[in-house]
Amino acid sequence: MTFLVINGPNLNMLGIREPEIYGNRTYADLEAHIRDAARLFGVAVELFQSNHEGAIVDRIQQAYGEVDGIIINPAAYTHTSIAILDALKAAGLPAVEVHLSDISQREPFRQVSYVSLACIKTIAGKGFGGYTEAIKTLAAFIARKEG
Repeated sequence: MTFLVINGPNLNMLGIREPEIYGNRTYADLEAHIRDAARLFGVAVELFQSNHEGAIVDRIQQAYGEVDGIIINPAAYTHTSIAILDALKAAGLPAVEVHLSDISQREPFRQVSYVSLACIKTIAGKGFGGYTEAIKTLAAFIARKEG
C-alpha cells in the first residue's frame, strides 16, 4: 500500500512560523514522523510539499493509478481552493485531510474546508499525531474496501 502525503503552503516553515500555534518542530521533523508512522502501519509514503496551488493540483492528478490513497494538509488552500477539491474528485482516490491546528477553533474563515468535501475524514488539532491517525484511517479504509 502506498500513500501520497501532500503538504501545502508554509508548512516548509514549521519551527519558524507561529510557534505558538504550530510548535517548534521543523518540516524535516514532520517528514521523519510521517515516515516512522508509515513504517508502523506497513505503508510506503511519498512526500510532497509545495507553496503553489497548481503544483499541488498537478501532483494529485499524477497520483491517479500511482498510489492507493492521499493524505493532504492543504494548509491555507483548505479554505480557498476549489481546484484542489476538483483534482481530488477527479483522481478518485480515497483521501484524508489533516491539519496540525484545530481549524474549528481558529478564525472564522479557517473553519471552512472545501477540500473536506472530497475526503473520507478530516483530522485537525492533533499536531504531528494527526498524520499517524490519517495513515491508520486510510490504511483501514482501503483494507475494508479491498477485503
